[in-house]
Amino acid sequence: MLMAKPMSGASRLVAPRLAALAAATVCLLVLLSGCSAGFAARTLEARHALDEHRPNDALALLNEELGVDNADQLPAKTGGDAALLLLDRAMVLQQLDRYELSSRDLQTADKQIELLDFSRSTSDDLGRYMFSDDVGEYRAPAYEKLMINTVNIGNYLVRGDLNGARVESRRLAVMQKYLADHESQGASLTGLGSYLAGFTFEKSGEAQEALRYYDQALQYGMYPSLVEPVRRLARRASYRTPRLSELIGEEPVGTEVTFEGTNAASAPPADPTEILVLVSYGRVPAKHAERVPIGLALTWAASDMAPSQHAMASRLAAQGLVTWINYPEIERSRGQFSVPSVALDGRAVPAEGVLAVDLESRKAWEEAKGAITAAAITRMITRIVAGEAVRKASGEGAVGLLLSLGTQATLTAADTPDTRSWATLPARVAIVRMRVAPGTHWIDVYARGIGKRQRVDVAPGSFAVVNLTVLS
Repeated sequence: MLMAKPMSGASRLVAPRLAALAAATVCLLVLLSGCSAGFAARTLEARHALDEHRPNDALALLNEELGVDNADQLPAKTGGDAALLLLDRAMVLQQLDRYELSSRDLQTADKQIELLDFSRSTSDDLGRYMFSDDVGEYRAPAYEKLMINTVNIGNYLVRGDLNGARVESRRLAVMQKYLADHESQGASLTGLGSYLAGFTFEKSGEAQEALRYYDQALQYGMYPSLVEPVRRLARRASYRTPRLSELIGEEPVGTEVTFEGTNAASAPPADPTEILVLVSYGRVPAKHAERVPIGLALTWAASDMAPSQHAMASRLAAQGLVTWINYPEIERSRGQFSVPSVALDGRAVPAEGVLAVDLESRKAWEEAKGAITAAAITRMITRIVAGEAVRKASGEGAVGLLLSLGTQATLTAADTPDTRSWATLPARVAIVRMRVAPGTHWIDVYARGIGKRQRVDVAPGSFAVVNLTVLS
């Protein structure tokens, strides 16, 4: 019969202290890591409601997560995960045609969410690299920051608020300049925002600024609906680039220039009466927590890990101390997205400018995959090392083994992959721009199984913007 070796007096004194230390460590980990289910689980039910065309139920669920009674209220704290929940709620509010509240949520979240160079506190760094990826303030990829301003310009235009749209356009310009200076991911999404900003300044009577933004939009795609507006604005403003000169039919200039004066050969034409239709549909892929084999993870992270770290991880894997890595994965694509249909007074009008936000989100994810995996492996190494340190400090006996296993198990349980993202961001955005006669018109829009019929009254030389958002 095997008999357990009695503990020495010193061991009897040390063991309770180690146990208390382990308990304190558990409390610290719980504090740093938060909910072990991950952020994506908090919005899963709301996303399911959107899939089933129940946006009011999705709104109620997001309000519950934010700790508020209704969409008129903002949470007491708008930073951290609350900022992402506000972005999610903003899109649901847009689907429900509650544009003023959608704008408020977008602007509130925009002030809280940083891009790239976000300064973290020491505790955030400790939590992120030692215990979990799901701590600290959220750091948005470039495409999300661009889309905050782009979506909000649309919110203001639908309400006919050109002043608000101009303010949001200038915020977009700041982000666009940052991306241009840093050659950051997501620049290809600039086109739609620049189009809407150009439209905003055109309808504000600022032809020079309108041409600047339209020129940016044309850099990322050819919008047939911009040919006539650009030529018309060019008779009022002097801003030129080779791209604009070619479109206008002028002799192209060698470099981008701005000169004084306007084309006095003919008087500026009257502003047309126009209707702009925006259709946002589908959703970008969300993230979810997943376990991947350590061998595959090491392959993904090979170029993002120091050789010493990679060697240590490989050695631990060979010893069988770890076989899996907790990892945040992006969902599969949601299938094909057909182009929405739009009709003016019963006559079909083709959509243009389809923006594939979902493809941009997947591209950004693939570029960050190695670094994210490297962080997960680094946390795995820390777990093993922490467990070994506890074992050695407590001796080689049963107490040391149990404390070692307990420490590693606690760290593993607290390791929640960062599944945070703007999960209600539309996958695609299309536009339709139409010159119409002044008076009453009927617009029919259909996308993803949802239709909308709206009466529009436009005065001579004015505009109207119709929006349909379907987040399924």
